[in-house]
Amino acid sequence: MSLFSVDPEKCNKDGICVQVCPVRIIEQASNSDVPTPVEDAEKHCISCGHCVTVCPTAALSHRDMSPEDCPQLQKEWQLSPEQTEHFLRSRRSIRNYKQEPVEKEKLEQVINIASHAPSGHNRQPVKWRVIYNKSDLQNISEHVVDWMRHLMKEQPDFAHSLHMDRVLAGWEAGLDPITRDAPHAILTHAPESDPTAQAACTIALSYLELAAPSLGLGGCWAGFVNAAALFWPPLQEELSLPRGDVLYGTMLIGYPKFKYQRLPLRNEPSIEWR
Repeated sequence: MSLFSVDPEKCNKDGICVQVCPVRIIEQASNSDVPTPVEDAEKHCISCGHCVTVCPTAALSHRDMSPEDCPQLQKEWQLSPEQTEHFLRSRRSIRNYKQEPVEKEKLEQVINIASHAPSGHNRQPVKWRVIYNKSDLQNISEHVVDWMRHLMKEQPDFAHSLHMDRVLAGWEAGLDPITRDAPHAILTHAPESDPTAQAACTIALSYLELAAPSLGLGGCWAGFVNAAALFWPPLQEELSLPRGDVLYGTMLIGYPKFKYQRLPLRNEPSIEWR
């Protein structure tokens, strides 16, 4: 088929698909005509699926997806403003985990949910890596500790500004302030040359963290792992990312050891109107 097709029997010629297309490659000659691709539409289409999913009569089918491929929105599942606020405010960074592995199928499920996060120009550059074996996660923590010890000698002011002295003291005391004794970690990486990659990886991991509680899981960002991966060659060798790729996010994940009972307070937002 061509880039997309429109069933003239179903199309009500409302032009909605023309208006929502982010790259403006759909046109409608008149109110009595069905929408058609513009010249060079295939060259510019980003396969976002907006045209398919917005059509109220399921008249438009894209070459990469049909209306039948796209699940119907369940209006009864839409959250109210109060439910949305409760859901988002109940998010917690989980730093205490049960010492039991998470089923691989469940980790795949939460990654699949997060993979629907938006990305610039729908490039979808995010690549996922699951550190499933706890011994491998422990190796990562040890590399981060070595990096911190190096910084404490070479750049002590900088290291102290990030409280690395306290992190190292906790490590020496037998604690794990790096990967929090989590059973697993999920990493996002992408080509450094892709200008959309960093934002896409951050948004995708944010989706994953928000989706995790629905599966009984909890997550926590591991910022020290990310920082060390940028500057510490032994950790870079341990991770062995594809050539040209950069680690953009690390999420610890597992079954929370404790349950939170209330929503904490936060600062009032600083809002400027112009």
